[in-house]
Amino acid sequence: MDLVCENLEISSASIVPKIPRTVRYIPNFITPEEEIEIIKRVNNSPLPKWTQLSHRRLQNWGGIPHPKGMIAEEIPAWLTKYVGKISGLQIFPETKLPNHVLINEYLPGQGIMAHSDGPLFHPIVTTISCGSHTLLDFYKRNETDHVEVSNLEFTLLLERRSLLILENDLYHKYLHSISERHCDTISRKNIMNLDLCAVKYQENEVIDRGTRLSLTIRHVPKTSKLKLKLGR
Repeated sequence: MDLVCENLEISSASIVPKIPRTVRYIPNFITPEEEIEIIKRVNNSPLPKWTQLSHRRLQNWGGIPHPKGMIAEEIPAWLTKYVGKISGLQIFPETKLPNHVLINEYLPGQGIMAHSDGPLFHPIVTTISCGSHTLLDFYKRNETDHVEVSNLEFTLLLERRSLLILENDLYHKYLHSISERHCDTISRKNIMNLDLCAVKYQENEVIDRGTRLSLTIRHVPKTSKLKLKLGR
């Protein structure tokens, strides 16, 4: 996979304060034109590329991660552009550049249960949001990964066209989720990155969700170019 690295610099001003390190939030990481391009490309993908789950559907590009190893596949040029843009931030080690893109589609009212990205990936995760905002909730991880609503630690507002970067404690020690709602209410008590957002939101402002596409760009360490026997 050829990566087009843009040698971008990531400012310390993008670090979200008052929460465990390290979370970085960059509004308007992509342009409105790039957002339109991404949405068009994703929606025009062949139907077999979609995997339908109970509460959302998704696409894997670069291969399908598996404990036995990911069979590496070429990432198309329209996605390589954004993989290269992420690589240009120099947050990934040179030997662990992104090689996988997971695209999730969330319709209004859809979400995802609390989870961690786990050992299949290098512990840095980057997410570009397109089409709509969402609220990402974080919970302290425990031995069972059982989540209680009362144990919500904090929330991040992910605006459309933004980039979120999670690593270190936020990758290993926390679970994250998206509640199944059609709209969200702004609260400075819980949403920790409001001062970094492109839009200045009012307390108790209600914002409606639209259809959101998330591009989660990561590195899968264990890969193979050979066909693996993944069954018994």
